[in-house]
Amino acid sequence: MRFIHLADVHLGMQPDLRRDWSQDRSKEIWRTFENVVNQCEEDSIDLLLIAGDLFHKQPLLRELKEVNYLFKRLTGTHVVLMAGNHDYINQTSNYMNFPWADHVHMFYQEELTDFYIKELNTRIFGLSYFTRDITEPKYHQSVLLNKQEISILLAHGGDEKDIPIDRKIIESLGYTYVALGHIHKPALYTNQMAYPGSLEPLDKTETGEHGYVQGEISKFGDEYQTVIKFVPCSRRQYIPIEFEVEPHMTQLEVMDGIREQIHHKGTNHIYSITLEGSRGVDITFDEEELLTLGHITQVEDHTIPDYNFDELYLENKDNIIGMFIDKIQSLEYDDEVIDKALYLGVKALMKLK
Repeated sequence: MRFIHLADVHLGMQPDLRRDWSQDRSKEIWRTFENVVNQCEEDSIDLLLIAGDLFHKQPLLRELKEVNYLFKRLTGTHVVLMAGNHDYINQTSNYMNFPWADHVHMFYQEELTDFYIKELNTRIFGLSYFTRDITEPKYHQSVLLNKQEISILLAHGGDEKDIPIDRKIIESLGYTYVALGHIHKPALYTNQMAYPGSLEPLDKTETGEHGYVQGEISKFGDEYQTVIKFVPCSRRQYIPIEFEVEPHMTQLEVMDGIREQIHHKGTNHIYSITLEGSRGVDITFDEEELLTLGHITQVEDHTIPDYNFDELYLENKDNIIGMFIDKIQSLEYDDEVIDKALYLGVKALMKLK
């Protein structure tokens, strides 16, 4: 039995709000999701598992219709999904009584229940969120498993507010596979348990590759064995760049250096820039200008002026600046700590001079 496991698609979200590319990102989330559904058809996938937060918030009726249309195009794939903490079901939710295609099953219970797919000899256990926060570890309960069936737990959670999960307890319950959601960073713990992460990265903290989990469950003797792999599919990545500034560098030279790195890594990606190192004493970087280099979410300048503290001490040995430099240099700390203290102190004292 071949399956695809995804989670945390967050359809309807608009990442990087107020950025020029924000609307494009919203559309890209839909396109990537559509691509994965199409992949199910192309690869003859038997089961598509969606472990919560398919939508970023309560889905609009037209959004559900669009998703259901995509599912209707599947000719041999069963779809099983649940509501997570973002798209939880309430009394007015459009999830309620929505007429899904015949091969689509959604969990509409607050407590753990199961659904059997005869064609796949697969029993899937799951629930849906009916409130945003659930602090009870609902997945830890022991369930009676039929060893002749494939057993899958569809679970969204993993922190204190959203159904705490103890992986060791879950592993001990004996599921053939545990399809997790809620954590946006991919994590394949074993062949029996994984977080696929968010399908597309949704903010600057979600660095690295994003995609879904693809797996196959086969029977060997009396036991089922699962093999999984991570499949990257996101259109963009959030990539941090730490650019090392040297004292001789000008604004334009720094911009050229960053531009070269962006060109090498890919101009379609989204970047956060951190300037490190030492800058000339007379240099101040224009961070707004650096934001024009591409899809840049933020620029942070951590550089320090390249003061010659020995010369500065000789020029100011009879005033408070010289006294401060002499005192700090006499302390027994790491050079990095001393340099930082000297910079911050001299910077403050220069303003008083």
